[in-house]
Amino acid sequence: MTRPSQKRQWPAVSGIRFGLLVCALSMLFAADASAQRRRERATPQPMPPLVLPKSMQPPPAAQNPTQLPEVVQADVSTRRVAVTSSFSGTEIVVFGAVENSRQTSAESGIYDIVIVVSGTPSRLIARKKSRVAGIWLNSDSVEFLSVPTYYSITSTRPLDEIASPDLLKAAAIGFDHAPLVISPAEAERPAAELKEFRDSVIRLKRKEKLFQQEEYSVAFIGRSLFRASVDVPANVTIGGFETKVFLFRNGELVSRHATRLDLEREGVENALHAFAYRYPLSYGIATVILAISAGLLASTLFRRGAH
Repeated sequence: MTRPSQKRQWPAVSGIRFGLLVCALSMLFAADASAQRRRERATPQPMPPLVLPKSMQPPPAAQNPTQLPEVVQADVSTRRVAVTSSFSGTEIVVFGAVENSRQTSAESGIYDIVIVVSGTPSRLIARKKSRVAGIWLNSDSVEFLSVPTYYSITSTRPLDEIASPDLLKAAAIGFDHAPLVISPAEAERPAAELKEFRDSVIRLKRKEKLFQQEEYSVAFIGRSLFRASVDVPANVTIGGFETKVFLFRNGELVSRHATRLDLEREGVENALHAFAYRYPLSYGIATVILAISAGLLASTLFRRGAH
C-alpha cells in the first residue's frame, strides 16, 4: 500500500524542484541584465561631433590670423574740394590701416607705404628753344598725348630703399615711371631725345609745384594706422584726382588701394567757366565790351582828376 503512494508523489516533487530551478535561473539572468544596464549607464558615451551651419562657422581669420595676407585700406579727408575765386590751394589728408598687420608697434618698420596722387591727364606739347641769329626761337617740339596735370609721391622712405626699379616701373611709381604718353608719331625719334623732352616736362612741372615728391612723410600711428598730408597748389587744373596707396613689405608689393577725389568750381568761378565754354562767342564779345568800358571809365576818372 505504501509504494503506490510514493510513486504518485515523485512527479509532483520533481515538478516543484524544476520550477524552483527555472525561477532561480530567471532571477539570476534578470539580475545580470540589470547589472549590465547599470554599467552601461555609468559608462560615459562619446558625444557626436557638433556640426555648425556655414552661416555660424567662424571666419578663417579667427582660426589662424597670423597666416592671413596683409591688406591696405585707405581714404582721403574729403572727396570733394570746392574751388572759388579765392582758392589758394588746399591740403589733402590720406589715412588708412593695414589689416592683419604683423607689426608690434609703429617703430617696427616692417611695412612701407607709398601714396601717389595724380590729376586728370591732358594733352601737352613740349617745345625746345634754340638760339638762331641771336634770337631764341622754337626749333623742335614733341607732343604728349597724356600727361598728369598733377603728380605727387609721398612715402615712408626713399623709393630706391623700398623696392627695386623694375617693381617701381611696373607700378608706375616715381617721376622716371610717371605715365607720360608720347604720341605715336614721335616713336621714330631716338630714345635719348625723347627722354630729354620727358625730363624737361618733369622739371618744369616740379618748378610749378605740380609734380611733388616727399620722403619720410607717411607716418604710422600704432601697429596698423598711418596718415600723410598732400599739398595741392592753387595753379592745379580742376578735375578728378586719383589716389593710390601701395603697401610694401621686404621690398615686395603686398597690397594696393585706390580712391578718388574731385576739385569742382563753385560760385562766380563756376558761372563764368560754364558761360565761357557754352557760349564762347558771347563770352568773347562780353569780355571785349567789359575791357573797353573799364578803359573809358578809367580815362574819364583820370581826366577829371587832372582838372
